[in-house]
Amino acid sequence: MANHKSARKRIRRNASRAEINNTRLARIRTFIKKVEAAVSSGDVPAAEKALKDVQPELQRGASKRVMSPKSSARKMSRLSARVKALKKPA
Repeated sequence: MANHKSARKRIRRNASRAEINNTRLARIRTFIKKVEAAVSSGDVPAAEKALKDVQPELQRGASKRVMSPKSSARKMSRLSARVKALKKPA
């Protein structure tokens, strides 16, 4: 248990930041699922719109260090490739 005033404050702060970060990460996952659902259904316009919506969320997550910037870039790249492949005629 923390004995210093600053350590107690840090525990409170860490708990509140963890809640914010978890909410932000869950929001990113939701946006990613929307892209994946549109891709799996084969709906090109919906997939493109969902991809445009997920991009700023991923970048915000990376800039706020909720997730690694490389992880964010990898997810964006893979989602973009799936949407691009969907546009090509088979």
